[in-house]
Amino acid sequence: MGKITEERPVKYIAGLLYSSEIEEALELLSSFLGDIDGQSREAEFSFTDYYEREMGKNLKRAFVSFKKLQPPALIADIKANTNRVESETSRSGKRIFNIDPGYLDLSKLVVASTKDATYRIYIKNGIFAQGMLYFASNSYRPWEWTYSDYRENFSVEFFNKVREIYRKQIELWQR
Repeated sequence: MGKITEERPVKYIAGLLYSSEIEEALELLSSFLGDIDGQSREAEFSFTDYYEREMGKNLKRAFVSFKKLQPPALIADIKANTNRVESETSRSGKRIFNIDPGYLDLSKLVVASTKDATYRIYIKNGIFAQGMLYFASNSYRPWEWTYSDYRENFSVEFFNKVREIYRKQIELWQR
């Protein structure tokens, strides 16, 4: 029989997809996730045209991480909050940004979704979790279902840096 261990806090991240600026999204995210302690560079998002009708062309992708470590079980509530933020900031019924919240720990990066798929696990209240990356051989690695933009070098490099910050934070937490 396995032994139940103490819940270890995780480091929350968010993927942002937008056409112009993300300052408003960052402010709103900080209001419920706390201070941002990392931000990736901005990259062109050209992997799919899925969002173009709603959000326009020339979309950009960026990722942020949050300083405060929190329980992984909060992911469903955080996804509900990001959906509310997207809805409340919409203009003429169209979102101005898309927010994909997630978290990382020493072995994986998990992202929340409202859509079911064979590789997603139901959490609660219509929210699913998807393992997006796993850590092996000193870097995060994609699964076969990992989104293309999460496979990009700039994404993996950012998550590896955030993991190093998390590693130091979790060492302090364990003391």
